[in-house]
Amino acid sequence: MVFDTVVFEQPEIREAINKLEELLSHSKAVLLGAGASYCAGLPLTNKLTEEALKSEKLSTDSKQILRTIQTSFTSANPASHIEDYLSELVDWLAITARRKKRNVTANEVNIGGTEYNNDQLLQAINEIKLAIFDVINVEVDSAVHERFVMALHRPMRPGKGSLPSTIDYLVMNYDTLIEDSLALSQLRYADGLEGGVSGWWNPSTFEQSNLDARVFKLHGSINWAENSSSSTPLRIAQHLKRSKDQAVKIMIWPASTKYRETQLDPYANLMHGARAVLNPQGGSQRVLLITGYSFGDAHINLEIERGLKASNGNLTVIAFTSDVEPSGMLKTWHEDNSINEQVLIFADKGFFHAEQKVISENSIEWWRFENLTQILEGGI
Repeated sequence: MVFDTVVFEQPEIREAINKLEELLSHSKAVLLGAGASYCAGLPLTNKLTEEALKSEKLSTDSKQILRTIQTSFTSANPASHIEDYLSELVDWLAITARRKKRNVTANEVNIGGTEYNNDQLLQAINEIKLAIFDVINVEVDSAVHERFVMALHRPMRPGKGSLPSTIDYLVMNYDTLIEDSLALSQLRYADGLEGGVSGWWNPSTFEQSNLDARVFKLHGSINWAENSSSSTPLRIAQHLKRSKDQAVKIMIWPASTKYRETQLDPYANLMHGARAVLNPQGGSQRVLLITGYSFGDAHINLEIERGLKASNGNLTVIAFTSDVEPSGMLKTWHEDNSINEQVLIFADKGFFHAEQKVISENSIEWWRFENLTQILEGGI
């Protein structure tokens, strides 16, 4: 779909782009959701859910559990998805694990009239992760993502300078598009794993000097495998025999994980890093660019809001949304006079910043990842 740039001839819309350019010349971080991977050939959350639910990797028990959970979410608004279902399972797993550890005789949970024990729930979770892995582990086109990272790591316009600094990527997706694109763009980055095609968890990599980028995979990654001796991940080359077990032990976790992942590395370390990104210290200014994210992770939303309120005006959020105007969490922030000067919202039919509202009769579609990339390249 061709990006219609005629709307940018309007002075008010052009002014919004000028604000974007100016802000992105400062220290910046990026938060990416599923919408940022769609143009590369990966599914949005609803399609991921549809494909995962009919996966042949799911046993009869797992399918029955998922059907029961899905039914319980019938009236959900916004619509429920596979991460919601996985979250429910993780919550039940925490209950059965606690009972099992304390040697409770009745250590099962009732799901849809059937009793399931800890081992059955753990098996269901592993099967769902494998189903997600199969949907995401496909050939993708990283061209737009390569352009995106290159645009961020250089001035948007020739002759306009920007401060050289490490860019932090807070990635909600399980895919490896950002890591691949940074590497192919010859940008030096750390993602918490030491090594190369095969690697091991070492969070000190985030502390290296002269990094172009740091990548915090806040929901895990399809190329991380659980280390049997600890909770930290391994990355195992696909040509190694042991990689055959990697998918079953894949380290991904849903948005509302409350089980052991929240207390242990890598999740705890990644969240600590993200929290530091969202809380600039010493009077330094930071801009958080949000794209492809539907604000469905309450934990991340809370951390962003805390950052806005605790930063004394030093954190600025630039959010791109496909909604016609601010809704949900963005509407809450936009209407909060204590922080709305720090929140710029690029919606489908307008630009919203505190008291400023620029309304467009037609869809602007600057929220599409490929269109935003064109804007960042100075291509409008």
